[in-house]
Amino acid sequence: MENESIKKLKEARTLLKEWNYELRPIEKGYCNRTLYINISNNVIESKDVTPEMKEKFIGGKGFGLYLLWKAVKNTTKWHDPENEIVIGTGPICGITQYPGAGKSLLVSISPLTDIVIDSNVGGYFGPFLKFAGWDALEIQGKAKNDIIIFIDGTSGSIKIEEAPLEAIDSHVLAEQLTEMYADDEYDKRNISVVSSGKAAEFVRMGMLNFSFYDPRRKVVRVKQAGRGGIGRVFRDKKIKAIVIKNKATKGNLNNPVNKALINKAGLRLHREIQQYDDKQNRMRQVGTANIIEIMDEYDLLPTHNFKFGGHPDAKKIYSNVFRDNYLTQGLPDGCWYGCSMACSKAADKFELKTGPYAGQKVTVDGPEYENAAGLGANLGCFDPQFILEANFYCDTYGIDIISFATSTAFAMECYENGILNSEITGGIELKFGNSAAVLEILHQMARGEGFGVVIGQGILRMKKLFIEKYGADPNFVNDIGMEQKGLEYSEYQSKESLAQQGGYGFTNKGPQHDEAWLIFMDQVNNQIPSFEDKAEALHYFPMFRTWFGLVGLCKLPWNDITPPSNKNYPPTEAAKVPEHVENYCWIYEGVTGEKLTPEKLILQSERVYNFQRIFNIRLGKGLREHDAVPYRAVGPVTEEEYKSREERYDKQMKELIGIDPTGKSIAEKVAIVRKYRLEQYEKLMDAVYERRGWNKNGVPTIEHLQKIGMDLPELIEIIKPLQ
Repeated sequence: MENESIKKLKEARTLLKEWNYELRPIEKGYCNRTLYINISNNVIESKDVTPEMKEKFIGGKGFGLYLLWKAVKNTTKWHDPENEIVIGTGPICGITQYPGAGKSLLVSISPLTDIVIDSNVGGYFGPFLKFAGWDALEIQGKAKNDIIIFIDGTSGSIKIEEAPLEAIDSHVLAEQLTEMYADDEYDKRNISVVSSGKAAEFVRMGMLNFSFYDPRRKVVRVKQAGRGGIGRVFRDKKIKAIVIKNKATKGNLNNPVNKALINKAGLRLHREIQQYDDKQNRMRQVGTANIIEIMDEYDLLPTHNFKFGGHPDAKKIYSNVFRDNYLTQGLPDGCWYGCSMACSKAADKFELKTGPYAGQKVTVDGPEYENAAGLGANLGCFDPQFILEANFYCDTYGIDIISFATSTAFAMECYENGILNSEITGGIELKFGNSAAVLEILHQMARGEGFGVVIGQGILRMKKLFIEKYGADPNFVNDIGMEQKGLEYSEYQSKESLAQQGGYGFTNKGPQHDEAWLIFMDQVNNQIPSFEDKAEALHYFPMFRTWFGLVGLCKLPWNDITPPSNKNYPPTEAAKVPEHVENYCWIYEGVTGEKLTPEKLILQSERVYNFQRIFNIRLGKGLREHDAVPYRAVGPVTEEEYKSREERYDKQMKELIGIDPTGKSIAEKVAIVRKYRLEQYEKLMDAVYERRGWNKNGVPTIEHLQKIGMDLPELIEIIKPLQ
């Protein structure tokens, strides 16, 4: 019998549009069509995927960028109706034989950066979208009232309905809609929901949750498309949820050309995970939180707004604390079928202490490393229970944890330096370590009130406000405000790794570590000492990592487990994990029938990467000036920071700069280090631009576009005046 509350939700619905389509099999990993929905006028259309799209853009993020490029104007802003949210899959997305093959990629114009943002996400929605017959979902326009889009991949129908009564917060809404659309308990695993939360209506750092049903826990769980504020776009368009239903998943739904080749790669990696994970990164025990203690040990754990790289209390949030006290062990925690890496950890029956759900016991997704490092060390809150509570509320309210943590840390340092006070913050004592204040900021964001909404606009806009309204020193707030291109830094300390400074600074979307994580190669192992070495790494790894988002794969199985054969390679080659690169070539060929070499893999990514760079230029950014970074990402801003590593900095001054620090004041030494490090960053920029085929201003050259087969007329038109 249908639940009475679900029945009331259904009765309140108004059907705005129903559209039926022909179900047809996937061909070699492609549906060969994309789904377009305009929610301003409720138009639903199918668009053909052209051979050029598959050749130049591959899938996933590539298709998303291509469709968004066609949809927007040079002047389009994030809140304009023509801005889109595009969810792309990729030819490999949905296979069940290889770990991490359930990823989809989202693109939109970001409320934080005003340029294109891309964000990857797990969960079941991406594969289900493909199995329903679509390589991408393109949503444009704005609804008048809250709507839900339902894609039924079992019958080939799509509905747009006004939905006035459903919840907004993700953990409630996803449960409601899974219950509503599933035929029975077993069928719940065939439902996936995309949603955001209350705070995404008020803050620019809103994110999206993609659900999957966990039959062992009997709960709906969520994975996050966190970066850049796509959840804010989602709620601005008055989308309450997108729901998809799909028939039972099978291992051959992609209709691959050579399933044996896929199985060969999958069996090799499954065996490695089984044999070596417990000895390497312990992903099945603690997920990505395994590196909290490693970052602390190597002075890389961002602490107190990235001032420091570790803290004596950091041991209170080491991964073993979460493993032994909170995270459920022994369950197959993959966020897509067949993922034996099982890093999607969860804290079950966690009792909330604050907010509208106080007293309820919930399942908390995580914490991931970024969540623990950001909410914990960067805010100075070394309390695992607080981290889990804040983690939960960020998720259900629809708030990107990375942007939230980094923005709040910036506000805390401003408070402690007298730029802010309790009158400005509405009585909140915004000091490092005040976890109660952090939770109040979170709840204010969801209510759309107070200083929480100010923090929710992000660091770029806070800096402007603090300078203009509160008399902040522009130099100081620009130095300590850890954002670039408008996006907040993800949670790694980059002061001592020039390569990682570039890995953050030379990104297309802003400082997110998914393009390049070179800290250990550079800082710890000194494997890339010269500018040329660093430039080569900052070419290869961003291009290689881009590829995962084109085909629908998670990056974690690439190097979070390594085979014994890796020790036989030179260090710089070992960092690529050649055996796993071979796996990817096998999988791609197995699905599509097209033979792939490691060199062609990089070329596929290079085409899309340069396209995104030019897309940014089209929207008014994407030049050298936009690749500058806040100085705290490069070196010590304050005397306090210098003193915390004085012996190291003095030694570097003598050996690297050739200046004897003896007798110099701390202020003098800070200035000397600053001049040297900024010069090094500029030299690295020159080297990387040259390696990537860009001119001194960061613009891809026409010759380079011709070389990589991306000299499309619309791209040449944008860059020709800048050559």
